[in-house]
Amino acid sequence: MPLSALALVLGAAVVHATWNLLAKESRGGVAFAWAATLVGTLAIAPFGIAVAIAERPHFGAQGIAWVAVSGALQTVYFVLVQRAYRAGDLSLVYPLARGTAPVVAMLGGVLLFAERPSALAVAGGLTICAGVLSLAGRPRPEDRVAVGYALATAAMIATYTLWDKHAVDALDLPPVVYFLGAYFVMLVLLTGPTLRRRADLRRAWTGSRRAVLGVGVLGPLSYLLVLIALSTTAVSYVAPAREISIVVGTILGARVLKEGDRRRRLVASAVIVAGVVTLAAG
Repeated sequence: MPLSALALVLGAAVVHATWNLLAKESRGGVAFAWAATLVGTLAIAPFGIAVAIAERPHFGAQGIAWVAVSGALQTVYFVLVQRAYRAGDLSLVYPLARGTAPVVAMLGGVLLFAERPSALAVAGGLTICAGVLSLAGRPRPEDRVAVGYALATAAMIATYTLWDKHAVDALDLPPVVYFLGAYFVMLVLLTGPTLRRRADLRRAWTGSRRAVLGVGVLGPLSYLLVLIALSTTAVSYVAPAREISIVVGTILGARVLKEGDRRRRLVASAVIVAGVVTLAAG
C-alpha cells in the first residue's frame, strides 16, 4: 500500500472518529442528518465547483446514476448509524460497525473486482478486524438493538465502499465532484422527511449546533480523503486500514464519554495498529 494512500486513510480515520463522537453526543435524528448534510454540501460546494470548472468532467446519464445511488446508500448509512448510537454506546456500536465492514469489503473487492491482495495484506486486514471485534466484547441482552443497527451499518459501509470504488474507477470523475453530487442527493432525499419535523430541526440547531457543524464538515472530509485514496489504491487495502479510527474512537469514548474497560480496549487497539503496519507492508 503506497505511503501517500496510507497517510490519507489514517487522516480520514482521525476525522471519522471525531465526527462519530459528535454524532453520538447529539442523539441524532432525521432533522439533525439534514442539517449536517446541508452544512457538508455547502462546505464541499466551492471545491467541487472549482474542480468541475477547471477539469470539465463528463457525467452523462451513467455518471448521474452512479452518483445518485451513492447518495442513496450514504443516506441510509447516515440514518442507520444515528439510530445505532441512540440505542447503544459508542464503544459498542463503533467497533462492530467499523470492524465487520472491511471483511465484507475485502471479500467484495476480490469477488467483484478481481483484486488479489497479498497474503500479508490479508493477514493484516484480518488482524485489524480481530482487534476491532475484541473491543466490542460480549454485548449485554439490552444491547441487542444496538448490535443489530451496528451490523446493518457495517453492511451499508461495505456496500457504498465497493460502489464508490467502482464508480471512481469507471467514471474517471474527480473525487470531490463525485462526492459533491452524492451529498446533494442526500440533501434532496432527507428534505421531505425533515419538512415534516421542523420542530426537530429547530431543536437540532439550537441544542446541537456544535455537533451539526462538526459532523457536517468532518463527515465529508473524512470520506473525501478515502475517495482520493481509493482512486490510486485497491479497496481491499483501503477498507481495512480505515479501521485505525477505532483506536481514536476508543480513546475518545474512554476520556470524553467516560466509558470503562480501558485496559482491554488499549490491548485491542495495539492489535489494530499491528494489523495496519502489516497491511501497509503487504
